[in-house]
Amino acid sequence: MRVNEFHFDLPDELIARHPAVKRTGSRLLCVEGDSGAMAHRGFTELLELVQPGDLMVFNDTRVIPARMFGQKSSGGKIEMLIERVIDAHHALVHIRSSKSPKSGATLLMEQQLEAEVTGRRGALFEVRFKGERSLLSWLDEIGHMPLPPYMNREDHESDRERYQTVYNRAPGAVAAPTAGLHFDEVLLQGLRDKGVELGFVTLHVGAGTFQPVKVETVLEHQMHSEYIEVSAQVCQQVREAKARGGRVIAVGTTSVRCLESAAKHHGGRLAEYSGETDIFIYPGYQFAVIDCLVTNFHLPESTLLMLVSAFSGQDNIRAAYAEAVVQKYRFYSYGDAMFLTRRQAV
Repeated sequence: MRVNEFHFDLPDELIARHPAVKRTGSRLLCVEGDSGAMAHRGFTELLELVQPGDLMVFNDTRVIPARMFGQKSSGGKIEMLIERVIDAHHALVHIRSSKSPKSGATLLMEQQLEAEVTGRRGALFEVRFKGERSLLSWLDEIGHMPLPPYMNREDHESDRERYQTVYNRAPGAVAAPTAGLHFDEVLLQGLRDKGVELGFVTLHVGAGTFQPVKVETVLEHQMHSEYIEVSAQVCQQVREAKARGGRVIAVGTTSVRCLESAAKHHGGRLAEYSGETDIFIYPGYQFAVIDCLVTNFHLPESTLLMLVSAFSGQDNIRAAYAEAVVQKYRFYSYGDAMFLTRRQAV
């Protein structure tokens, strides 16, 4: 399977660089995995697609303002993107500068925040942030929201709220679980009122989610690793939903990767798990947990496009994306959404 099988052409004007006026104001393209049938709906019509007894699983990670600017002690400008917060004073970071800093180098960020490069871990730098104040506290003051590169704009103050789900809880992501951006409190209550159960997992989305696949064949690609938490409670919710004939509906590919990773870790049986995952889902994968998926439109030749192709069929997804372009859907993080059912037929 070649990576270029997942290519599509997207007019630049269809990239959503700003959110819809209302969170629930996006469009929803529905695709049936077995037949490939499509339907065009509004996002609030999701209430008509779910059924009493279904379980919807959300990723409750919180996006941190992970981008900072400063300079090396030599005066050279740097841009720092936190990839992972290790503890209150240490992080793994990406550093963009004219010349990479060496171990022991001092970095001077805004507002006199001082940091020291303590080592390397692959392409990432290990950095210690000095002083008593925690890194997360500093980021809240001087950090910028890490908007995806394809938005091609500076972050605005409004992004602190809109590039964040309303149910976020656990700080640590450097990219939003974007399918969740469409939900507001009214819609969440509407789901509960209909008899849909809500469950939560955590996956701290890393900057690697935007890294292009640089190999020619799918199996050559090495996935980046991300931290996940799947509780015993959500595992019990899944078991009970399936026992009563309900469907497990993942909100976002990150929720898919959480639940499928936890099942894979336990030999196909879903159970509590916290730790790293580098699960790579592409056509041919046999899903153990998920029945339906709410997701945004993904980048060409990306691992997330491969995941949804595995879920609903590569031919169905290719046709749906072509239809979305013709119908001028808005693409990517701040764009419109899809409701997918799993392809059952072999």
